Amino acid sequence: MSGSAGGVDFMMGCAHGCGGPTHQAYATAETGHTARGDNALMSDVLELQDVSVVREDRALVDQVSWSVKEGERWVILGPNGAGKTTLLNLASSYLYPSTGTATILGETLGRPGTDVFELRPRIGMAGIAMADKLPKKQTVLQTVLTAAYGMTAGWQEEYEDIDEQRARAFLDRLGMSDYLDRKFGTLSEGERKRTLIARALMTDPELLLLDEPAAGLDLGGREDLVRRLGRLARDPIAPSMIMVTHHVEEIAPGFTHVLMIRQGKVLAAGPLELELTSRNLSLCFGLPLVVEQVGDRWTAQGLPMA
Repeated sequence: MSGSAGGVDFMMGCAHGCGGPTHQAYATAETGHTARGDNALMSDVLELQDVSVVREDRALVDQVSWSVKEGERWVILGPNGAGKTTLLNLASSYLYPSTGTATILGETLGRPGTDVFELRPRIGMAGIAMADKLPKKQTVLQTVLTAAYGMTAGWQEEYEDIDEQRARAFLDRLGMSDYLDRKFGTLSEGERKRTLIARALMTDPELLLLDEPAAGLDLGGREDLVRRLGRLARDPIAPSMIMVTHHVEEIAPGFTHVLMIRQGKVLAAGPLELELTSRNLSLCFGLPLVVEQVGDRWTAQGLPMA
């Protein structure tokens, strides 16, 4: 499968262990009701069945059943410590369930025959954990290029012309063409976040995971990133996407479904228009909240104190 995406062909010339055809995401959650997609024939990108992750006798996530299918973009909402990043780490294959089963792109974690080292290049992840692993003296272009070999730093590898073309194209799409020779460590927070997303796209992942991509950005930086994420989310050739955030204002146009989690348990899951309600958001954050949709964006605020 191949297609042009805003000047970027997501499937062109990926020669270093990249993933297969790109997909899009849909999810369900066991919350007393089941959220299903319109296309029952869509294959699962991610399936968690009764998954718990327990550390020091505390459940970080508790009996979560959630399946992500092709065709939708999901956002995970919840307060600090709710289990959002734990879900993302499960989806990335870097965290295994304590109980239950986790199947990612058809591969079940811990099952004989599942090779996570073959699975992980099919998953792109952008977040603070990756930023901390990248050399600060490396240029922006090098930072993205090294992803073609699944590395964080350059060594003696030689890149093909198509690799550099792809890296430049992704950086251009994310507004980073003027920063190719800048050192990664000198970038602003917003520039760093955009570079990480370009890097995550470099291997043609079938699943793209974004861990609080707008965290730490000022208003201008946030809005610029949301605008670019919206263009990516609306692109039918782009990979499946799951984004973690605390704030409904960071939900980009093109994201169509939401999962809300509190204290490790899924409270609601389904289409944004149905599940992102004042009642659900209030239960999720433990505070009376009013949520509104304004055009293709969302806002939320607390009720005045009596």
